[in-house]
Amino acid sequence: MSLWAIIPVKPLYRAKSRLADVLSPEQRYRFAETMLRHMLTILQNAPQVTGTLVISRDTKALSIARDLGAKTIQESNPSDLNPALSRATEVARVWGAGAVLILPADLPFITVEDVENIAEMGINALTVVLTPDYEEDGTNAMLIRPAGLIAYSYGEKSFERHVTSAKLAGADVKFYESDNLRLDIDVPADLIEYNRLVQDGHSDFLPQFFPDAIS
Repeated sequence: MSLWAIIPVKPLYRAKSRLADVLSPEQRYRFAETMLRHMLTILQNAPQVTGTLVISRDTKALSIARDLGAKTIQESNPSDLNPALSRATEVARVWGAGAVLILPADLPFITVEDVENIAEMGINALTVVLTPDYEEDGTNAMLIRPAGLIAYSYGEKSFERHVTSAKLAGADVKFYESDNLRLDIDVPADLIEYNRLVQDGHSDFLPQFFPDAIS
């Protein structure tokens, strides 16, 4: 059964609002677009991923996704993340998805190898593979096999809730440990770490966003 990646994307012009004190609106927009393009390119080059589905109400984000080979679902109204993901999962199941890999768009250092490793860990029936953020509060990656096995519970302390739900569903719960996936970009401290990693050569193509306010 095939593996589909699902990426929920907030409107790019509203992205990274918690960086408003250190990045201009144009910088935040470009940063969000850069990370989305990076994520889509990684998934396109991961052989275990049958297809990628982006769900958003931002027509620009959806256009970028289609240009990079992804399928899209446009939301007509603002909605909570969890219902949006449930809707996307049902669409993916109609298209034959046996498993889904939920990823945020703001994981700038994710690699094809990371996706391949998660896919291999989640190849067996009744398996949930999870990667938390650095605080082990949020869920930065989650593969669910079969698709729809557990309900989505994103938000504060989602990692703990997803682990509990997976165990209650009788799934084999696995954890993928990767610094590449633990760093998502939400607050100025994350941006400082992002710039340090780029400067140290952890990416050959990601740009720096290095305003004087946080240097």
